[in-house]
Amino acid sequence: MILEQIEKIAKSGTVIPKPMAKSDFVIKGWGKRRGEVALIYRIPNQKNPGFYYEKGIAKSEFEKAYQQILNNNNFSREWFNENLQGCAKEGDCNFTTIGGIFELLGLVEYKRGIYQKKMIDFD
Repeated sequence: MILEQIEKIAKSGTVIPKPMAKSDFVIKGWGKRRGEVALIYRIPNQKNPGFYYEKGIAKSEFEKAYQQILNNNNFSREWFNENLQGCAKEGDCNFTTIGGIFELLGLVEYKRGIYQKKMIDFD
């Protein structure tokens, strides 16, 4: 399953690929978000570089996004905003974090604001 694959690559210190980031977004580890086990990552604080913001993606949110990719061959911001509203409310960068994790797995590639499925899957 996809969560097992994410757990294998989501190690503390791993840089998450982001299409337009000026600084590194780095995995911290596993924690809780929105009442679920979630992948927690750090965002650079431009005003105070010694401190970070932390955000997270719940496991169920990764599962829903993965199903979207399998069923529709892509993952768009529009779909993200409509179907993962709690995740979207926490921040726009959660969209590119999900996409970035899927990029690390070789599942998608980023093209013009949409993560397009490559021809592999983990089922």
